Amino acid sequence: MINTRPFALSIAGFDPSAGAGLLADVKTMETSSVYGLGVCTALTVQSDVSFERVSWVDAVLIKDQIRVLLARFQVDFIKIGLVESLPQLLALAYWLKEQNPRLQLVWDPVLKATAGYEFHRKTDPSLLQALCSEMALITPNRPEMLRLLPADSAEAAAERISAFCPVLLKGGHDTSDLATDVLFIQGQQHRFSASRLPHGEKHGSGCVLSAAVLAQLAKGKSLIDACRLGKDYTRAFLASNDTLLGYHSAPAAS
Repeated sequence: MINTRPFALSIAGFDPSAGAGLLADVKTMETSSVYGLGVCTALTVQSDVSFERVSWVDAVLIKDQIRVLLARFQVDFIKIGLVESLPQLLALAYWLKEQNPRLQLVWDPVLKATAGYEFHRKTDPSLLQALCSEMALITPNRPEMLRLLPADSAEAAAERISAFCPVLLKGGHDTSDLATDVLFIQGQQHRFSASRLPHGEKHGSGCVLSAAVLAQLAKGKSLIDACRLGKDYTRAFLASNDTLLGYHSAPAAS
């Protein structure tokens, strides 16, 4: 039987609660009619409300996991989440492009766990520029954007980084009535807004959004449309229940 779904790959950490990381990414892609493949970068001891520790997967083992998948499946779209270090991420990006020059990489910068554990404290500007130059999109929230590149505002930082790659600045940390994500691309800004939900906080919502965007890219959507549809998917996820662990279901067609 011929597989009729496109493949996409998540390279991310394993969250036992399945709310974030690798499991959340694969659930998002499956619900979006994309076959999600997964490569583990870290084993974490956490739930939706606590984070105790992390055990990193060796870089060679990460590459071996990827290698057997790329040899078997046509993968042109990859999301990268939690990694041990940003220099390791840059080396991985270079290696991935050697395996498939057509690869579109989406980086969701996981710098700090929801429960407070910090993975990456400082970012070298030259390293950040090199990283972003390899990416088709990065998807930081506002605190992450300012940690990556200190500036007067997250918007100013995103605009500067968009000289090297598109930036989807996630608006979940805003306090206004609207939750607005802003795509910075080719000197333009595209805004995607939705009313803020009274119980909309969810563990792993940032992972879900970036995976939903990746899935739409794998289905052939433009970056602008993929971000809009990813926003719709994430809103349905946030509205799915009143707990910190959301349910995955395709949003109604808009």
